[in-house]
Amino acid sequence: MPRGTTLSYRDVAEKIGQPDAVRAVACACAANRLAVIVPCHRVIRTDGALSGYRWGIARKRQLLENEAKGSHDG
Repeated sequence: MPRGTTLSYRDVAEKIGQPDAVRAVACACAANRLAVIVPCHRVIRTDGALSGYRWGIARKRQLLENEAKGSHDG
């Protein structure tokens, strides 16, 4: 996914061909220890709200804001 792009948990579930696996996608994001390689901070709720992130919502918000600005020191 390109920097600054977000998808909902539902979008990710649909992209992997498992539209009913929204909770499983959320659990996989929560368990992600490789945030630099697998950027789970870009997965948000369907309503656009931020939800759980292994390193906290404040950091998730900061990463998304930095990407939206085009920052590379995120």
